[in-house]
Amino acid sequence: MAGSNLEPRAKEVTFDSDSIWVQLVDGRQIGVPLAYFPRLANAKPAQRKQYVISGGATGIHWDSIDQDISVPALLRGQVDRTVRELKRPKKVA
Repeated sequence: MAGSNLEPRAKEVTFDSDSIWVQLVDGRQIGVPLAYFPRLANAKPAQRKQYVISGGATGIHWDSIDQDISVPALLRGQVDRTVRELKRPKKVA
């Protein structure tokens, strides 16, 4: 049911020195550490402000840094795949 009223929808995105904050249309606010999204963490403040709310407000996109975030995924605690890959234990032969 993509884009339904039951899904969390983004209204606005802001940042502080350590976190991304997503204001939802229902009044809730999600705060997530920037460390979970390396491209956003390394982006310049002006790049972070250049986002587009997409997918019926269920997604957030930054074209200049090729970053997409799903609002429902944020609520489920899912982060950028590169974070998981960096933390994956190395196999010992």
